[in-house]
Amino acid sequence: MPLPKPALLPLAAALALGACAGDQAAPTQVAQAGTVPPVTVVASPIDPSDPFEATNRQVLDFNWALDDAVIKPIAKGYRQVLGPWPRDRIRNVLDNLNEPVVAANRLLQGRPIEAGTSIMRFVVNSTLGLGGLFDLAPIGGPPKQVADLGQTFHAWGLPDGPFLMLPFVGPSTPRELAGLIGNGFMNPIGYPTPFTWGLGRAAASGLDERERNIGTIEDLRANSIDVYARLKNLWRQNRDAELGLATVAAPDILEDPEAPAPSRRPAPATGVPQAARLAPARPPQKAAALRKAPGPQAAKVAAGRKPARQILARAADRRG
Repeated sequence: MPLPKPALLPLAAALALGACAGDQAAPTQVAQAGTVPPVTVVASPIDPSDPFEATNRQVLDFNWALDDAVIKPIAKGYRQVLGPWPRDRIRNVLDNLNEPVVAANRLLQGRPIEAGTSIMRFVVNSTLGLGGLFDLAPIGGPPKQVADLGQTFHAWGLPDGPFLMLPFVGPSTPRELAGLIGNGFMNPIGYPTPFTWGLGRAAASGLDERERNIGTIEDLRANSIDVYARLKNLWRQNRDAELGLATVAAPDILEDPEAPAPSRRPAPATGVPQAARLAPARPPQKAAALRKAPGPQAAKVAAGRKPARQILARAADRRG
């Protein structure tokens, strides 16, 4: 099947970046800023899929500095100025404008039914949803799908390549980077509009994403032994889930993969046999009641006995 022209440039870029994975220079020693104690990268990286770890950590430091100085304050101001309802309307419009990209990628993945669902979703939300302000999926409209060119490249068998930390963008790989670039060329809505309009839409999407994750990112940075390692781990698991590669449930966002596993508490050194220590303990009152409770035979005998008052009353009647 011949590849569409918009996908040729990103595909060539992904192949070129993936081929350069084996030509990287030896990583140098670098300390991850903002960690106590600092995380140091020496000699060869431990993770073979992350050969650029030293450089990636430096890029992450740059991203954190940019986020603290510019992006996070803007995201917090955006949250304070606009309430949840208008933010949801903006998010719905941005998602609706991306539906043609989802439909095109579903078609390139050989899934025409899903592609038709995305087209129908775009039409329904653009008309009955007032230009995408309202998502009609909760009331029976076409469901939302996640599909991009990086996912399409994966379906075609293109390897992802080494892990990359990109300035302004964050975690990625050569395949995902090529897909990110190609998605902009695949959206027909962007062709009749100026190039600056596309940049503005991308900036608005990034701002919306940052606003939704203000608390999550703060927890990530405050509760991680190694922020870089944890961020890389969480991004890979989330992306694997989108690609259909996840075999287990995604971990909690606060679960630190770099933290040591909890140790098991040893059994107490007493003279109680092991079987008794493993048996569940009974409450004292209940245990005492069980010891005093008569067995089945005793219960039958007790049921056949007559009260002493009845015996004495009958004896008195006979005498009278």
